[in-house]
Amino acid sequence: MATVSLDNVRKVYPNGHVAVAGASFDIADGDLLVLVGPSGCGKTTLLRMIAGLETVSAGTLRIGGRVVNEVAPKDRDIAMVFQNYALYPHMTVAENLGFGLRLRGMPRAEIARRVDDVARLLELGQQLDARPAALSGGQRQRVALGRAMVRQPAVFLLDEPLSNLDARLRLSMRVEIARLHRRFGTTTVYVTHDQIEAMTLGQRIVVFDRGAIQQIDTPMKLYERPANLFVAGFLGSPAMNLLRGILHAGDGLALATAGGTVRLGTSPQVDALADWHEREVILGLRPEDLRPLAADDPSAALEARLEVLEPVGNEVFLNLRHGDSALVARTPPGVACVPGEMVRLGTAVQRLHFFDPRDGTRIG
Repeated sequence: MATVSLDNVRKVYPNGHVAVAGASFDIADGDLLVLVGPSGCGKTTLLRMIAGLETVSAGTLRIGGRVVNEVAPKDRDIAMVFQNYALYPHMTVAENLGFGLRLRGMPRAEIARRVDDVARLLELGQQLDARPAALSGGQRQRVALGRAMVRQPAVFLLDEPLSNLDARLRLSMRVEIARLHRRFGTTTVYVTHDQIEAMTLGQRIVVFDRGAIQQIDTPMKLYERPANLFVAGFLGSPAMNLLRGILHAGDGLALATAGGTVRLGTSPQVDALADWHEREVILGLRPEDLRPLAADDPSAALEARLEVLEPVGNEVFLNLRHGDSALVARTPPGVACVPGEMVRLGTAVQRLHFFDPRDGTRIG
C-alpha cells in the first residue's frame, strides 16, 4: 500500500488542449478516492497519468513518496482495471487471473495459490476453467478485478469499471468493491461519471469539470455544502432546484423570481445575505427540502403548478413549474396532489443554498 500525491499536475496536448488544468491533492494510504465528473472532463486522463499511460506535462506525481513522472507503468507498483474488461478470450479464467504474475516470473505454486485465493473471494471458483465468452458481464468484471488483485499492488486504479453492466449488476458490484476495499485496505483511485457510484463508494470525492477540480471533500459534505453551482447541480438525484431572483428585505427576506415571490424565513444562511439585499442571487433547494402544504397553510414559501407526478415506490417525485423554472419535490407516498393544480410548498429554511450568479460560487 502507498500514498499518492499530486502537486499541480497538468496535461496539455500538442494541439494546445488542456485536459487537466492543474490537479493538487493527496490520497492517504488505504483510502478510496473517487474522481467524478461528466464525460470529457479530464478524470480518466488524470487516472492514466497516475498509471503512467499518459505523460505529465507539468507538476509532480508521487506514489509512496517516490516521484514517478518518468517511471514506466510496470515499475509503479499499480494495477489498473479498465472499462472494457480487456480479458484474453483464448485463455481460461485461471489463466487470465495469473497471466500478469507469469510475465513477472513468479513461481507456479505461488501463482496458483494467489489465483485460488482471489477466485474464492470473488466467487469464481466454479469458473476457473471457463473462457470469457462463457461468462456473464458481472463474472467478466470480477475476473478483471481479480486480475488486478492477484498482483497485490500498492495502488488500485479503476476506470469506470461498472459502466458496461446493467443496473442490478452495478449495484451488486458497487457493494462488492466496497467490501473488498474494506478487507484489503489498498489505496484505490476510482473514476466514474455516475454520481451515485461516487457518493456510495468514495471516502473522499474529487469533482472535476473541464479539466479543473471544482471541490474535494467527503460525500455528505459535498452534498450538504457544494462549493459552486456545478457541484450543486451534479451531485444529487434528482438534481438541486435552482431559482434566480432579486433579494428584497421587507417584511422578512424574500426572493423575487420570474414566477413569483419566494419567502426565505430566518436562518443563519439567510442572515448571512445582508450584503446581497437588492442584488441578484441564485437560490438552491434540494428536492427533499421542498414539501407540499395544505392550500390554506400560511407558512408556504412559494407556489408552483404540478405538471407530472412520478410514484417510484417508496417515494413520489412532484415535477412542478414556477414561472419559467422547473422544480422537483421528493415526498413520501400518498401525497394528495393532482397534475395541473397549484401547489403551495414549504422549504427547509436551514438547508437553503445561495450562489453568486456571476461566477457560480457559494455565498456564505
